[in-house]
Amino acid sequence: MFEPFHYEFFVNGIVAAGLAGALTGLVGVYIVLRKMAYIGHGLSHAIFGGAVVSFVMSINFFLGASVWGFFSALLITLTARKRTIGADAAIGIVTTASFALGIAIISKYKTFTRSFDAALFGNVLGVSDGDLLALALVLSVTVFTVFVGYKLFLFTAFDSEVGRLYGVPTGWVDIMFSLILAATIVVSMQVLGVTLIAANVVIPPIIARMITNSFKRMILLSTIVGSINGIVGIYVSYYIDVASGATIVLVGSTLFVLALMYNTIRTRHHGIWSHFRKKPAITRIPFSSGRL
Repeated sequence: MFEPFHYEFFVNGIVAAGLAGALTGLVGVYIVLRKMAYIGHGLSHAIFGGAVVSFVMSINFFLGASVWGFFSALLITLTARKRTIGADAAIGIVTTASFALGIAIISKYKTFTRSFDAALFGNVLGVSDGDLLALALVLSVTVFTVFVGYKLFLFTAFDSEVGRLYGVPTGWVDIMFSLILAATIVVSMQVLGVTLIAANVVIPPIIARMITNSFKRMILLSTIVGSINGIVGIYVSYYIDVASGATIVLVGSTLFVLALMYNTIRTRHHGIWSHFRKKPAITRIPFSSGRL
């Protein structure tokens, strides 16, 4: 049972998966509440293009991919504000263009190294000390930012239009969120890969949403669920000899089914008519005084 923990690469993988799971679970709450679940999938593909450009230009991976991801996320956010375009179209245009650029460069230079393979599919058991440091740093900064700007993110997540009326600087909040989201995806690529990041960004907050209506508890629960997904997924992958990124998502999917069953049973317990009542968005108004 404890045999895998004798190997340093496995311990590093467990730590990396736990940190990445907690980070994606935390950030995912805001993505789900803003009804932009597709952005995790799209932005991860966009950042892949940035990673390729960084390699060709001999730029540090984290620096190049982060800058590319930040501007991609910012462009998506600003474009999505145009009512004639919408979030889905904005995500589709920006991300497919970036991903296509990455593929074009690879085909041009005939370069497809192990680093790109890890970026696409993840290689959690090959993480370095630098990867762990990057994950820990981004997670710490994100937790601090959420704690300090809790009310700002809360109001922006539920209704940015009303937030502006209350004096919330929604533009700056969007910029900060774009930066956090880009950094989250960049440092999580080594663990989950481009193809699986979106699932780990969306599944934990949805599970939390089915269990609680409290925004604070949703943040905490989603972070914990994301971390559990990562740790258990790595442990299972070792014994069944399956790609770790896939098992992490499968563990999360299993927890989702269990949460859905729990939610259904709880709803039926309160009466059949509760199926047709919409769950409250929040349990109380975030600004009782009307000011920040």
